[in-house]
Amino acid sequence: MFSHFSLSSSSFFPHKAFQASSFLSLIPERSSPRTGVVRIFRACCASDSQPVPDYEPPAGRRSNFSGLKFNELADVKSGKVRLDAWITSRIDGVSRARVESSIKAGLVSVNGRVVSKVSYNVKDGDSIDCTISELQPLSAEPEDIPLDIVYEDDHVLVVNKAAHMVVHPAPGNPTGTLVNGILHHCSLPTVVSVYKEETELYDGEEMLDDEFGEDPKGLSSLTAASIRPGIVHRLDKGTSGLLVVAKQFKLHTIHRIYISLTCGVPRPVAGRVDVPIGRDPNNRTRMIAAAGQSSVGHARHAASRYKVIEVLAGGASALVEWRLETGRTHQIRAHAKYLGIPLLGDELYGGTQNKALSMLRSKTPPSCHPQLAQIVSKLERPCLHALALGFKHPLTEEILTLSRPPPEDFAKILGALRKIGFQKAA
Repeated sequence: MFSHFSLSSSSFFPHKAFQASSFLSLIPERSSPRTGVVRIFRACCASDSQPVPDYEPPAGRRSNFSGLKFNELADVKSGKVRLDAWITSRIDGVSRARVESSIKAGLVSVNGRVVSKVSYNVKDGDSIDCTISELQPLSAEPEDIPLDIVYEDDHVLVVNKAAHMVVHPAPGNPTGTLVNGILHHCSLPTVVSVYKEETELYDGEEMLDDEFGEDPKGLSSLTAASIRPGIVHRLDKGTSGLLVVAKQFKLHTIHRIYISLTCGVPRPVAGRVDVPIGRDPNNRTRMIAAAGQSSVGHARHAASRYKVIEVLAGGASALVEWRLETGRTHQIRAHAKYLGIPLLGDELYGGTQNKALSMLRSKTPPSCHPQLAQIVSKLERPCLHALALGFKHPLTEEILTLSRPPPEDFAKILGALRKIGFQKAA
């Protein structure tokens, strides 16, 4: 399936630890029992028979919004506005996921009728009544979910995450996550974690300041009592590729390499983006590269290196390699937008189907346009894949390097763009 996908190891791994004739030769056979971690992990997890603890917000704080009510007439002059987005915009500080759970709980009515559909289109003059639901703790229960395990021993687990899989439970995605599958795979009990408004989620993706790349609280171990046990670094819901889990020790990845398909070709074709990233003040579900923008909240240092591997479809797209120096939320997606080359299929950051099709049509002959429409119609996620990672084993201190090619959806789009035309970057 992927025989046409050829990227040399030397171009991706200048570090001597990554020089290898075959990545697969570095992957040992999967070890069996996982008893080493179970004893330690059970001590900090709630058993199936234990009740979920009630959440009690700190005295004097309204940050959890529980029970907040309001009634307002909608002022919508143009365009479509989803109900969850409209309510989120009216309550400063509340997360979209919290609003979504309130709608699904039947606590929102429009013109006197309960509306449980978060995507309801708000109309000008709608009378909207809303009560914010109580803050609930999160729990992750073991689920028998097939996992593509690339490497495993008693200390480390590396999974090739499928696109569209959420990494850990969130209010909008309480089940079916990678963490649920890992708990079952390792024969571990239910994890319970009190959920805090400051780390609310949206659409299954976490809006933290970083993706655990710096692990400021030392949570990257299955021994941590957290809803995201063992997750060393997070991948967005739509991103496919390699993700490492630490079973018993604090662990840092030392190399993470991604590939993407972009709208357009960056200029120059290789470089370093050193632009802080913070939450977009106009859209809480998005981050923004905030060079010189003091209005962007909590912008933090972020640096990415990129390099064009191939120019595709007459310059309408490019296969781009990314190496992260920091691990901010949506870092590649935000930096790509900053460069003017949003990822193909990234609706949140400007790589919409309309933009992609317009870009492709402008760079290709009319005879290719019907084919382009078919390619673009298959964009269901940002074309971003975690191709490779390397880390020092916590016990042996051996440098392990692992790589997996992109999944079928990415490979098919890449192949179709190559057929239209491609050239290797200089």
